Amino acid sequence: MKFNEKEILSACNAELIKNLGSDDRFRISTDTRTIKKGDIYLPLKGESFDGEKFIGQALEKGAIGYFTTSEQVLDDAKIILKVENTLIAYLSIARYLRQKINPITVAITGSSGKTTTKEMVYSVLSEKFKTQKTFSNHNNEIGLCQTVLGISEDTEALIIEMGMRGLGEIELLSKYAEPDYAIITNAGSAHIGRLGSLDNIAKAKSEIVTALNENGALIANDNERLKRFAQFSGEKIWYSINQVQVLEQKRGYSKFLYKGIEYELNVEGEYNIENSLAAIELGYKLKMSTDEIKRGLLKYRPIEKRWEEEKIAGYTLINDSYNANPESMKASVSTFINLYKTPVVVLGNMGELGENEIELHRAVGVEIAKTAKKETKFLTVGALAEKIGEELLKSGFFVKNFENNANVSQYILDNIDVGCTIFLKASRSMKFEEILEYLKGRK
Repeated sequence: MKFNEKEILSACNAELIKNLGSDDRFRISTDTRTIKKGDIYLPLKGESFDGEKFIGQALEKGAIGYFTTSEQVLDDAKIILKVENTLIAYLSIARYLRQKINPITVAITGSSGKTTTKEMVYSVLSEKFKTQKTFSNHNNEIGLCQTVLGISEDTEALIIEMGMRGLGEIELLSKYAEPDYAIITNAGSAHIGRLGSLDNIAKAKSEIVTALNENGALIANDNERLKRFAQFSGEKIWYSINQVQVLEQKRGYSKFLYKGIEYELNVEGEYNIENSLAAIELGYKLKMSTDEIKRGLLKYRPIEKRWEEEKIAGYTLINDSYNANPESMKASVSTFINLYKTPVVVLGNMGELGENEIELHRAVGVEIAKTAKKETKFLTVGALAEKIGEELLKSGFFVKNFENNANVSQYILDNIDVGCTIFLKASRSMKFEEILEYLKGRK
């Protein structure tokens, strides 16, 4: 989206140091690598970088002007705007556009499942509205701005995923997104290492209601902590897998009954069914028909590294290693084991669990052991994942631990029968895609 000088000045309260004096419209760019002729360069700053050092480079590449936090004036610039903080300026411009276009704005957060839920909501809303969404998992302040500035004048619905690493971050995102509807998928133990307690996690997720439209609604997982901390005076809708009757589950398919209506998904897993409930509830709040919601859910497909199936070296590999926390690991492993014969499960370390990480890994092993079939084989990678394996071993399961991805890959090739289905689950930092690449190299 492009802006003229007056809009920019109004949006972010900038001081005009140098004035072109025209009604031309300009695109805002934060990246000198992709800047185009006629753009205005907005330099962002972080702990290890300072975009203002590249203002000259931006002008050389065709930028017509720039934002600055100093009094720096370069002759090549036709427009210079001074602001106190370039990130706040960026957020303010995004909020200005969100208010100008005024799409139905949906904010989504949660300890796990927020990206999946965002994709499901997008599939449903796209049946009725021209819809824009957060790209991939670009769910921080910069991602919010990129998402909003990417909308067109005829955008009718805007879906913004909100991530966080600490208290106050979702509050900031909510302040500038001004959502009409907010969804909280859950408040589990992801990031407990940073936030210190489950209460703090629930508090952080509940910040999404900070600027929530009182005429909209909060749609959230039925969680006691969320009910305590999500202080919102408007409508609150609580959903849970306990409200669902699962009619059928098989590989790549689920059928279920929710509030008397039958729905289908082209994906397995009760956790996916539960995520879809938020999309269903939002669809009805937006006066969508049952048929529109059903069609939208059927169009949902998992994104990369989320239950991604691939046949390699005679095996079927299911890669669900985009991320992992205790709740998502227990849910996805349980789903896999119940859907496949002679299952093989490869588990890696879960990150950001803090000082209780060993106990949390052991607890996952205890829970998986309660529902797993005895013929399941478990391969663990890493010192923390080994603790999961130790608990499974106590319950009589086949378990082997490996130091790295190369070693577990070689073990699979040497010892696991061709034709087996292998499930991969770990935090992204474990780089389980290396297992796929190693197996591909040995086809």
